[in-house]
Amino acid sequence: MASSQVVLRSDSAVSLLESEKTLRASTALISHLKSEAEKKVANASKKDLLADDDDAGSLAETPVFVTFTTKRHLTDSRNLKPTKIPTPFPIETDSEKRICLIVADPQRHYKNLVADPEFPDDLRQNVSRIIDFGKLKKKFSAYENQRALYAEHDIFLGDTRIINRLPGLLGKTFYKSQKKRPVPIEIQARIPKSAGKRVKPAKGEVNSCTAVQLSGEIKRAVAAALVSLSPSTNHAVKIGYASWKPEDLAANAEKVVSVMVNKLIPGGRKNVRSIYLKGPETVALPIYLTDELWVDKEKDVVDDESEKAKALLAGEKANVGKKRKSLDGAVEEAEPAPKKSKKTKPAKLPESNDDKLDKEITERKAALKKQKKAAKKAQDV
Repeated sequence: MASSQVVLRSDSAVSLLESEKTLRASTALISHLKSEAEKKVANASKKDLLADDDDAGSLAETPVFVTFTTKRHLTDSRNLKPTKIPTPFPIETDSEKRICLIVADPQRHYKNLVADPEFPDDLRQNVSRIIDFGKLKKKFSAYENQRALYAEHDIFLGDTRIINRLPGLLGKTFYKSQKKRPVPIEIQARIPKSAGKRVKPAKGEVNSCTAVQLSGEIKRAVAAALVSLSPSTNHAVKIGYASWKPEDLAANAEKVVSVMVNKLIPGGRKNVRSIYLKGPETVALPIYLTDELWVDKEKDVVDDESEKAKALLAGEKANVGKKRKSLDGAVEEAEPAPKKSKKTKPAKLPESNDDKLDKEITERKAALKKQKKAAKKAQDV
């Protein structure tokens, strides 16, 4: 893969970042990652004979992220199709990365495009597998086969015509994390319109781009920064690796921030709380912090004496006697409130009669004496 700088059109919107501050943060982060890698090698108990003499290999695999903290969620649902952001410096430049291309039927047509002389030779070596949706569904529906496919390739590219059907087929093996989610690419030709309508291709004819166009789509997808939006206020985008120059990381960070703020974050810069640079296990270095805590203070902040605040406070009261969901999702009955017991009047005691009580005591004593005499006579006999 070529590592040349990608020429981009200048952004019309003003970036939130200060170039000097972003460059200082990227320089400090790279310096810290290099020192940590050197300490790790020096403190290793056993030296790996297969490892390189320097730590360039580990730094080349250590990603650097720009993270966003927003005031509101970016989306209401999870988006499993990554969004591509073109960067001044390509994200993936390793010539040994293996690419799996998932296309619409039939796969033989796209294999011929990759084998075409107009397709670049260096890129052809990276495309290790081309498979259509039908073969993918037939051969890789089992979990073990999906894991094997996941491990064999580093990058997965999907035809836009079938990209929305891949999550249901590949499942959590590919979509549990964002590391190897299929990236959408446009590999079908644009059909010209006739009388305001697009002409359908003839039966048996494959609607696809040329070999040159296919190579361009693959290069742009591999070089771009990928964003997967989720219903959250924290988002991370990979902008490069620890082995890069600080200037290259700073340039990619400014481009990603500009596109995120101006196109992908609802509300724009008003919805951005903070932006950081960080590594996988490092402290986040702030490169932007907002002064405003709210997107719209009049709507987000409610007066304590207003009707809306009173309604919210009323809703926070416990709903005694109503059903509620437990942590397991099962519905359980709320414990009923204890009922107030009625005070019962004590029963009236009968009036005491001392003469009658004395008589009963005397009779009991006399009976006990008779029993003792009878027992003593029995022992004498």
